[in-house]
Amino acid sequence: METLQGKEISFSNRDLRRLIVPLLIEQLLNCTVGMMDSLMVSTVGEAAVSAVSLVDCVNVLLLQVFAALAAGGAIVAGQYIGCRESRKACKAGQQLTLFMAVFSVAVMALMYGISDFLLNVVFGSITAEVEGYARTYLLIVSASIPFIALYNAGAALFRIMGNSRVSMLVALLMNGINVGGNALLVFGFHLGVAGVAIPTLVSRIVAAAVILGLLCSAKHEIHFERSMSLRPDWNMIRNIMSVGIPNGVENSLFQLGKILMLSLIASFGTASIAANAIANNFAQYQILGGMSVGIAMVTVVSQCVGAGDYEKVRRYTRKLMKLSYLFLVIMVVVTLALMPLILRLYNVSAEADAYAVRCILLHGGMACLIWPMAFTLPNTLRAAGDARYTMVVSVLVMWVVRIGCGYLLGAYFGLGILGVWIAMILDWAVRIPFFLLRYRGSRWEHMSLVH
Repeated sequence: METLQGKEISFSNRDLRRLIVPLLIEQLLNCTVGMMDSLMVSTVGEAAVSAVSLVDCVNVLLLQVFAALAAGGAIVAGQYIGCRESRKACKAGQQLTLFMAVFSVAVMALMYGISDFLLNVVFGSITAEVEGYARTYLLIVSASIPFIALYNAGAALFRIMGNSRVSMLVALLMNGINVGGNALLVFGFHLGVAGVAIPTLVSRIVAAAVILGLLCSAKHEIHFERSMSLRPDWNMIRNIMSVGIPNGVENSLFQLGKILMLSLIASFGTASIAANAIANNFAQYQILGGMSVGIAMVTVVSQCVGAGDYEKVRRYTRKLMKLSYLFLVIMVVVTLALMPLILRLYNVSAEADAYAVRCILLHGGMACLIWPMAFTLPNTLRAAGDARYTMVVSVLVMWVVRIGCGYLLGAYFGLGILGVWIAMILDWAVRIPFFLLRYRGSRWEHMSLVH
């Protein structure tokens, strides 16, 4: 089939493997580092585990905002690649990076300004010991915000080019520094929570420097040109933000809802906070295959959309959805098989351990059934430029179903942390028919950002 530009976009099985396998490894690295951080902090005590998990909920919110904004720029660049406008693809990458630099510095300043509000209001009724650990971790890690934002921008641009190997290698470097630094500072210098925070800062600085340096090479289809202007191109930025802002709003409100749920979980006691942190680590492993396929789908679909080949968009969507289900089942089986061994490594109470097991089993079983339909499929709509629809659906369902049912089941009916996790599964189920009906229609096929 000929595209609008007269040149066909095609991803062979080999191309898809070269795209997805590095993404799988990168996601695995990210999850492993998160779990190792928790394990190392657990040697300090349950209060330290709780403190880091509380702050990391805010950090994940910021990471998801940056990833969403980066995805917006990358989708525009990917569509330009699809219609063979390489120079405009480079310009989209440059404008994305400049925007992320300015925006992330402003976010860092905001985080320092509202630190007391986060610790004393948002996190709810926490002990003085947990607050002390959380303050130390927050103040150090917040300094890394601009660097992780720039890394996200660079990584998204390499992935949209189909070169996920670069982002994987840089992630390997970043996580290696993080884990090595944690071991040295926690076990060697006994710095406790600070020993986990400092390597995070250093590793993100290095990762940002490396990936931006690589983008200066003209051998990459998207690269920083020597004539790169520091002036904003508002038309280009509007295109980037037309996807980036809905994605950012969706991800940030999604994570904000999780923080509110964490405030509810905190009212159930320290054991519930610790169990939630442990279960979240397992949950990330269970869905990392689906997440990797979802990222790959953005690359594939955006280029096909840029080429105007919607028949291939649907064909690749079906193929990648099958892969998403396959990877999810494999990862859930592996995590459940290793669960007894890994849980022994956590230094938490028997109560926290029991809560975590229930949440892990619930999440794994339901993820195999419905997660890809709720989270992988809408990436086709986003990559086509239909990000506003996915934002509206996700935000409404999140706040009405997950939060409403979370308080109803967890607090009113007394199910505690398990009620909050049941509400999360209900959230997944409710959003599926909205995304499926939209995909089966054709309206999203007329939302290309570059035609």
